[in-house]
Amino acid sequence: MTRKRTGRPWLIGMAALLTVSTGLVGHSMLPASAAVAPVADGVYTVAAAASGKCINVTGAAAANSALLVQVACNSGTTSQRWQAVARTSGQFNLVNGNSGRCIDVPSASTASGVQLQQYGCGTGTNQLWTFAASTAAAGKYLVKSVATGLCVSTKDGSTAGNNPIVQETCSDIARMQWSFNYVSGPTTPPTTGPTAPPPASGLVGWAAQNGGTTGGAGGSTVTVTSASALDSALSASGSRIIKVSGMITVSGMRKVTSNKTIQGVGSGSGIRGGGLTVENASNIIIQNLNFTGSSDDAINVQNGSHHIWIDHNTFSSAVDGLVDIRLAADFVTVSWNITRSHDKTMLLGSADTDTGDRGKLRVTYHHNWFDGTNQRHPRVRFGNPVHVYNNYYDGVSSYGVASTTEAGVLVEGNYFENVNRPTTLAQGTSPNGNLVQRNNHFVGSGTPQTNGSVKAIPYAYALDTASQVKSIVSAGAGTGKLGL
Repeated sequence: MTRKRTGRPWLIGMAALLTVSTGLVGHSMLPASAAVAPVADGVYTVAAAASGKCINVTGAAAANSALLVQVACNSGTTSQRWQAVARTSGQFNLVNGNSGRCIDVPSASTASGVQLQQYGCGTGTNQLWTFAASTAAAGKYLVKSVATGLCVSTKDGSTAGNNPIVQETCSDIARMQWSFNYVSGPTTPPTTGPTAPPPASGLVGWAAQNGGTTGGAGGSTVTVTSASALDSALSASGSRIIKVSGMITVSGMRKVTSNKTIQGVGSGSGIRGGGLTVENASNIIIQNLNFTGSSDDAINVQNGSHHIWIDHNTFSSAVDGLVDIRLAADFVTVSWNITRSHDKTMLLGSADTDTGDRGKLRVTYHHNWFDGTNQRHPRVRFGNPVHVYNNYYDGVSSYGVASTTEAGVLVEGNYFENVNRPTTLAQGTSPNGNLVQRNNHFVGSGTPQTNGSVKAIPYAYALDTASQVKSIVSAGAGTGKLGL
């Protein structure tokens, strides 16, 4: 692939992680600081009834083991913001908006009076909490540790600033009664259970954030059967829905301009011999296409492109990557695709020196079938958080997911079958990234590697049970499944 660096990287503030939500929950926007019932993916300040002060990380620290205290409430302070992230029925992590770390009982201590801390989010029950409505104070909640059975409290009910936040034997009294004051996100519970599969044609993940991705919706529809007609449609200004009928042979990479939906007709349409490049463009959907024999990448997304959805395609036999995303691209979802008999499958971040990728490369990979491929599913630099969930890895000879060079990757609910290294940290000369793996299913596969912590996922999603992912994905991925 030829490296290009045109234009200024598209800049998105990190505050977006905690100011948007989408997908599987109904929601309404409330004024900041309105007290509400805590729900999955909501973001709150959490105030003690005894003091009116809010839980904060000491000194707004980002490091592990920073202790929790109470301070005067300010919803604009990210170290006071906590996102309720559902893990199992009725149990939540509370993830800090500044550090991305979780409220944690140190060493899962069962002692009353232990001061709580933040720590990199993992799978331990000492980071899981339940919320029980107070029977003594309307609109307030007791927050109870799953690991210890003790409740979050402001020590001795003091009203002083920087008073420690501790765990104590539960009692429905003011120092253990907490108001969840709305900052952003959903305000009503999910209408479907957390293990319900996402709709096969629905957009979930990073491409749905910060305004979402609609492609050519609202524009004219054109059907193309030749390379020249395809090029004309791809380069047209404005919104357009492009229907690809049959296999079109092209040479090299064909450039896609903004506000386009490119869809194959039926199960046998697509692009042969070349690929699609998305460069300095946004709001693009690529769907239901077969890509084969590409002379470079099948699809590359680069140079600040954003809001791209790559969905229900079937890929094989490109010279380089199948789906490569790099050079400050952002807000991308790669879903329900099949990749077959290929080496370098999906690259995310192309060089350790591309420091302009920091804060970008936020990508969701879900419900993809990696069938007999070798590596890069994906291989990640800089992106954090990158979300890899509910994918089926089948006969992967080298490795599944690699996290390197400042990356943070959450790998959850995947099915790994005959995969040499399901997750890894060491690739070439790149330094280790961070990777959290949880609730995955392994059959005939190696031991996954993990490291550090990953920023919280800011959006709602339905996680399939990992042991069922093989049947779900093999039945639903690839072309011919959308009725197009």
